[in-house]
Amino acid sequence: MIEPQPSAANSGAQGTYSLISAKMDDVTVYDVDGRKIGAFHAAHIHRQSGLVEYAVLSIGGFLGLGQSYHPVPFRTLRYDEKLGGYIVAVTKALLDGGPSYRPDNAPTWDAAYARRLTDYYASV
Repeated sequence: MIEPQPSAANSGAQGTYSLISAKMDDVTVYDVDGRKIGAFHAAHIHRQSGLVEYAVLSIGGFLGLGQSYHPVPFRTLRYDEKLGGYIVAVTKALLDGGPSYRPDNAPTWDAAYARRLTDYYASV
């Protein structure tokens, strides 16, 4: 199920990076070896093109404790019919070392943050 979420980046103001955030439910994410690593928490969709630019992966935690969110460029994911979920084409080490945040301190999704994500995952 997709639920529209408010986003600091969706104001549409000139010069603002324009993304729409949509919460995702019940979509599992696996590593390249087919091991479950988390869930697809949210998608950030470019307002003008309608294309998903970033996926936010929810990793770790139990009952909301210790959980962290890891945004990745959507191009790093591919859907696997057999697994019924997405496979992320980055190593756990790369994912763990990349930009992430806790549920209580989400970043401002602006052009600078998008550049940071894109630059970090440029080699993938």
